[in-house]
Amino acid sequence: MKRNMSNTDRIVRVVLAALFAYLYFGGIVTGTLGIVLVVLGAVFLLTSVIAFCPLYAPFKLSTYK
Repeated sequence: MKRNMSNTDRIVRVVLAALFAYLYFGGIVTGTLGIVLVVLGAVFLLTSVIAFCPLYAPFKLSTYK
């Protein structure tokens, strides 16, 4: 996997993952939407750690210089 995410992209995803976790575990968003947000947050966190977004690859997108 070749890196295709810039540091800014990675930071934004980590912040969104933290926000989604806060909304769910804080009881602000519950039910199906809450579970969707937690799963999406986990995906954002994982892609931030590995600096690769699988959705960028088929479209030949990259935010990395």
